[in-house]
Amino acid sequence: MLRILIILSFIFFLSDTRAEKNYFLSLKYNKVNVRYGPGLDYPIKFVYLKKNFPVEIIDEKENFRKILDYKNNGGWVHRSQLKKNNSLIVLEEKILFNKFTNYSKPVAVIKSGRMLIVKKKEKKWFKVVTGSYTGWVNNKNLWGY
Repeated sequence: MLRILIILSFIFFLSDTRAEKNYFLSLKYNKVNVRYGPGLDYPIKFVYLKKNFPVEIIDEKENFRKILDYKNNGGWVHRSQLKKNNSLIVLEEKILFNKFTNYSKPVAVIKSGRMLIVKKKEKKWFKVVTGSYTGWVNNKNLWGY
């Protein structure tokens, strides 16, 4: 019984804790190559053409980061193509408000899939810019933070 307990505790400590390490970054440039593997010798899987697009980092290998986007598209990107996260993706239609309360004046309706650039965070609200609109959205149904 003691032997089984020791083996189980050893497995527990060596288990993959990758889910705890996941974090978000944004694309640094307008064109970013996503590869099949963690190296420049791997072929390009697809190309992102959207600066500031948020991605989730799910693994790291040397100078490459394995990423996922909000639609679960993924691959490997060189770390030089990434920067501190400053954007979000709207998962469901939201209202952009003038102030960080649901009782303030609505500014615009934001459609699903729209990228928001974060300017400030206040409690459970983000001050964002999207297109020509600036305002506040609550943190529900947003991807990338």
